[in-house]
Amino acid sequence: MAEETEEEIDYETFPDDHPIHDLSFKLIVVGDSGVGKSCLTMKATKDIFENDYSPTIGFEFYTFIIKIKDKIIRLQIWDTCGQEVYRSLINGFYRNSSLAILLYAINNIKSFQNLELWLNDIKNNSNPDIKIFLVGNKKDLEEKREVPIDKARNFYKEHNLNFFMETSAKTGFNVKKLLIRAANVLYEESKKLELQLTINKTLNENKNTNNNIKLPQEDDLDVDLNDKTEGRKRNKCC
Repeated sequence: MAEETEEEIDYETFPDDHPIHDLSFKLIVVGDSGVGKSCLTMKATKDIFENDYSPTIGFEFYTFIIKIKDKIIRLQIWDTCGQEVYRSLINGFYRNSSLAILLYAINNIKSFQNLELWLNDIKNNSNPDIKIFLVGNKKDLEEKREVPIDKARNFYKEHNLNFFMETSAKTGFNVKKLLIRAANVLYEESKKLELQLTINKTLNENKNTNNNIKLPQEDDLDVDLNDKTEGRKRNKCC
């Protein structure tokens, strides 16, 4: 687990129509309606904030392309609607997600209380290895805060989530850092997987090599125990 830190991540971003990428990951943003899922995603990917943004109907898709160390990574970001009426439709879109941003608004205690429901949806419909980031949005409304930061930290720790951060889609506070962190976590996971695959391949190759070695059978040896070169294999002759 990790909270927001000043850790330096070596990265470079590219336009969302950049044609080349080495790795591609699906990222979903979930949470109650009105917590700022679309605004957060638009600010992070396009540096746009709209005060009067209409609630998402169904799904919206964004792209964030970033180079982490030696790999260009394409994040396919699925912004999911938060209305209860659409929840049955959303469940199918959790599949094949590599990372989920579990979003609440710091000025809306109900959106925080409903995190358990969203977390259950993620766990029931996603890959068991999915990474989950807890994010408290609307940091700019600090004077209207209803969710103490310590309460959010406790939730993050109790549920063994992978990262916690507070953001503001309006001011841009931490929004790009959030996607950079997500890309870096997925990059590190891909390196672990690549290493494990290499190890497995090597083990299988060694196993196959050992299986192909033919040990000498008793009938193939003619050993004269009185010979000074005891144990030496002697050729049979007719």
